[in-house]
Amino acid sequence: MRTIVNLTEEQVGALARLCEEQKISRAEAVRRAVDRLTGESAAAPKEIGFGLWKHKRLDRRKPVGRLRAEWGAR
Repeated sequence: MRTIVNLTEEQVGALARLCEEQKISRAEAVRRAVDRLTGESAAAPKEIGFGLWKHKRLDRRKPVGRLRAEWGAR
């Protein structure tokens, strides 16, 4: 797929330097950037939520007991 992206002069310069250093095309640099961005965003919810309630003292049996009570009522 082809796409058009508007970049500032500074971004174009930085991209050109990166491509020259890594001996890759601009298209390859953009593909790699998109891969990194989409890969990071997929992992982010896990990292954000992991351990969120670790400081709370929760009795895990209470919610399970409520669920089991619902099953028995049906």
